[in-house]
Amino acid sequence: MSAPKKTIRRSLLVASATLTSLALTAGPVLAAPSPSTSPSATPPANMSTVGGARLGQAGTQVNLASGVPVLPKDLTARSWIVSDAESGEVLAAHNAHWRLAPASTLKMLFADTVLPKFPSTTEHKVVPSDLAGVGAGSSMVGIKEGETYTVHDLWLGVFLRSGNDAVHVLSAMNDGVKNTVAQMNEHAEELQALDTHVVSPDGYDAEGQVSSAYDLTLFARSGLQKKDFREYCSTVTAKFPGETKKNKKGKKVRGSFEIQNTNRLLSGDSDIDVYQGIAGVKNGNTTNAGATFTGVAERGGKVLLVTVMNPEKNEHNEVYKETAKLFDWGFKAAGKVEPVGELVPPKSAAQPSAQPGATASGEAGGAVGGGGSSAKPVASATAASGSGGMGIALAITGGVLVLLAAGAYLVNRRWPLPDLVRRRR
Repeated sequence: MSAPKKTIRRSLLVASATLTSLALTAGPVLAAPSPSTSPSATPPANMSTVGGARLGQAGTQVNLASGVPVLPKDLTARSWIVSDAESGEVLAAHNAHWRLAPASTLKMLFADTVLPKFPSTTEHKVVPSDLAGVGAGSSMVGIKEGETYTVHDLWLGVFLRSGNDAVHVLSAMNDGVKNTVAQMNEHAEELQALDTHVVSPDGYDAEGQVSSAYDLTLFARSGLQKKDFREYCSTVTAKFPGETKKNKKGKKVRGSFEIQNTNRLLSGDSDIDVYQGIAGVKNGNTTNAGATFTGVAERGGKVLLVTVMNPEKNEHNEVYKETAKLFDWGFKAAGKVEPVGELVPPKSAAQPSAQPGATASGEAGGAVGGGGSSAKPVASATAASGSGGMGIALAITGGVLVLLAAGAYLVNRRWPLPDLVRRRR
């Protein structure tokens, strides 16, 4: 089969699976009422059940059965989740909806919200007010007042160096931090990321700022629908504009310096190798959050998302090591393990169902953390707006895919991850 035919066939299969998942959606949103925005020391008894009742339960949720590999035994993260990026199936999770400080993984939501607003070639001259409010000790890419940067430069600074300075400049371009935070919270609600409350767009520790492993995965999945998001989060090294200075002849010149992605599964480190098939997404580390990370990887035709929050083991690169172990498990378990839940679509893409849907909880013997049926959220029927790149515009009529009216469109799920991986070898 030729490569174009394979791509088309896979896109149709994924579209069919996505629409089937949506068609099975039934029941109201079962989220914890008015959840606190203060991270708790232990997983709350009542957490959100968006994506399935099992995901709202404390502890590890996985359906163990014959042929399903056992989970790694030395996982210490307070929260983690393994999911299929294309089908949305959650293969296993641990305190998936525990609301915790997100650190710079929140920049995925920032990017998914703000990226579409400015062409990459747009230029901006930095003024002092652009950098006002950058927190002490922030990770910085090295932006200088009075210098001009393209939007492309700024996004490389956000993704590769987790530059809070770049976030604040882009926020200033977007009518300020306050406006950007409001838009991020609005977009999180649209994505049904109901555990998230944004206070600072860069993920810097702030009172009341929380997210969850589940929500961070939703942000990554939404962002990865965008080509430029995929480009930035998969870039290993890049040249960044430096400061304009006079050379020996008195002429003003502006050099550049190299920046490297701080995602160690992408760039490697002394105690960790580049993960086979990795193609993003975003890491973070603050005092309140500890180490956090969401990664996407492709192997054997499967695209998985793994989010890990705050490992208790205090070892160098521990968050990446635990992520790699969960990726290894996920690729072995994919197609064998019964899901414990699902990644829900955005509100504008969710479709109501007249009939009760089959559960995604996979109540089976050997499940860790107890059984329970999946409770999937349903939004009111609206034309898909395409918010977050996740608009749905196909329906199945007589077994044939047909375009719907109202300007909606099909999710672009042709992930060019293998090409990105080969380019780095």
